[in-house]
Amino acid sequence: MPLARPVRPAAALLLAGALLLTGCAGSSGKPGSSPGGASAGHPVTLDNCGRKVRVQRAPERAVSLNQGTTEIMLSLGLADRMAGTATWTDPVAKGLEKADAKVRRLADDAPSFEKVLDAEPDFVAASFASTLGTGGVATREQFEKLGVPTYLSPSDCVGKDNGGDGDGSRTEPLTMDSIYGEVTDLARIFGVEERGRALVAELRGRLDRATSGLDARGVTVLYWFANSQSPYLAGCCGAPGVITREAGAENAFADTHEEWPQVGWETVADRDPDVLVVGDLTRRQQTAETAAKKIAFLESDPVTRNMTAVRKKRYVLLSGQAMNPTIRTVEGVEKVAAALRAYGLAG
Repeated sequence: MPLARPVRPAAALLLAGALLLTGCAGSSGKPGSSPGGASAGHPVTLDNCGRKVRVQRAPERAVSLNQGTTEIMLSLGLADRMAGTATWTDPVAKGLEKADAKVRRLADDAPSFEKVLDAEPDFVAASFASTLGTGGVATREQFEKLGVPTYLSPSDCVGKDNGGDGDGSRTEPLTMDSIYGEVTDLARIFGVEERGRALVAELRGRLDRATSGLDARGVTVLYWFANSQSPYLAGCCGAPGVITREAGAENAFADTHEEWPQVGWETVADRDPDVLVVGDLTRRQQTAETAAKKIAFLESDPVTRNMTAVRKKRYVLLSGQAMNPTIRTVEGVEKVAAALRAYGLAG
């Protein structure tokens, strides 16, 4: 992730002025506002990833720095209250295309701090500490010094150690409750709690339907996100761990707590998984981003082409978002469950 560039003084002054205007908006008689700058149900105070976040009024110019938080906001019907999005790995989720088209894309990858400030945000959210932290777009302190409250997905901090140079490691397995909690938090921040409850109920229902009667005990599954030279494969306890547990299967690398360890192909071949879940990404950061390139590599490389899953072509194609801790992890469960049944590996 590129280092954030320093903000121009002019951009900071523009933002400060915008924040002063926002602070006065509550006395304008606007629906849902109240004297003193607070909107109905606000201020909202949350404990978020070890920080206390206070949102004085429902955001009207939110910026989402990752696709995961963006798709939650869009699913909550908040497109008209978003000033920008960034850092995309995939096309937007089906059904959200029209909403997404209304929101300015600041960058396909990580934007500069300056670019975000130019959007004059009154709230910033991100899915990953690597985006909203040292070495990312900016730190939470940098935004908060300018009066912009920030929110980080609990799935990237609760039971997770983000120290080191990699993608962190899990001290506790991720659960869907963390993702449901994020939906609930964002719905509360924006004052749309009923929409949040409806979205969580929808996700729970989809999960229940996908896994009803599913039994894949003894089936091993491997998850490959990206990179053919030194592949990023899923450890035990992130979003792929959720998918595997819900399916009742076993993760081929359940013995590592790293989120996405880089593992040699000889080690992968020794594990010889029954099913390969391959990321089908549209970004262009690593080698073998698309599923087509991953499968071409697997079927041509002398180390991997004789693996059981490759010989039997037991592939499951997932978006990057379905392999990350997002609301689309449910999509991952649905697709893996359907594939296990189609391959005759689950009841």
